[in-house]
Amino acid sequence: MSFFKHETAIVDDGAQIGEDCRVWHWAHICSGAKIGSGVSLGQNTFVGNKVTIGNKCKIQNNVSVYDNVHLDEGVFCGPSMVFTNVYNPRSLIERKDQYRDTIVKKGATLGANCTVVCGITIGEYAFIGAGTVVNKDVKPFALMVGVPAKQIGWMSAYGEKLALPLIGHEDILCPHTNQKYRLENDNLYLEDN
Repeated sequence: MSFFKHETAIVDDGAQIGEDCRVWHWAHICSGAKIGSGVSLGQNTFVGNKVTIGNKCKIQNNVSVYDNVHLDEGVFCGPSMVFTNVYNPRSLIERKDQYRDTIVKKGATLGANCTVVCGITIGEYAFIGAGTVVNKDVKPFALMVGVPAKQIGWMSAYGEKLALPLIGHEDILCPHTNQKYRLENDNLYLEDN
């Protein structure tokens, strides 16, 4: 075994888990899960069968990654955040054939206790604030807060809020890395350095 598994964790036969992963207390990984390398799965996490988790993702305590959720490289899932996979669930009606794909792109952050309603895509390096309810697609680098989620700004790939220029022709710089960004047609792009 090329990953760490706490003695209370359950990893079903067939689950694919990459090197240097850490599977902590009372986690459960189903047989069809595909998990990359360097992933951390916190206490009391659940990973369904039809799930892919990219390299270097961090999934904090009490998070269930249900079927049809796909996380790209470097996604952060904060404590007790929620994914759904059926849009209109009912206990008395089986709707497993109605699961909707949820895709979270590279480097995105999903804050503590946020809820991600199924069937959407969250763009690269987007930042979802704690307690936010996301029910629509999110642009790359967007900073989203509220119920329902509303964009209130832009975040750098490093995780710093970006100050937009007053005129619109100046460079937008990450205050930590000095990487340059450009705002075009209400979308933010990282410039090639």
